[in-house]
Amino acid sequence: MDKKTLLLAEDDELLASLLHYRLEKGGYKVSHAHDGKEVKEYLASNVPDIIVSDIMMPYFSGIELIDFVRNELNSQIPIIILSTAGNEENVLSAFKLGANDFVSKPVSPSELIVRVERELNKV
Repeated sequence: MDKKTLLLAEDDELLASLLHYRLEKGGYKVSHAHDGKEVKEYLASNVPDIIVSDIMMPYFSGIELIDFVRNELNSQIPIIILSTAGNEENVLSAFKLGANDFVSKPVSPSELIVRVERELNKV
């Protein structure tokens, strides 16, 4: 069985390294984008099975990412948003634009893997 591809968009290098390692150990092929510019470059030539994105990133926020994927790419790739900015306004904006899930930081890598699996196993 082919490994599912996951785009991890996270500008915090320490957290990104931890999540990258745990997600790969969980059986995923992980690509990492450090900021919104790298996200757009990646999506120009790749279609991941799922996106896990921070909300606060340079050049392109997680909210803008959702809007870009849903409206410009016209794609239903599952998107899980990670954020320390888990205020009601950000959560509602993310869901209204089409996020599949919203996880507040700090996040347990094990919980994130369960949430990724849940999204990928929806029919």
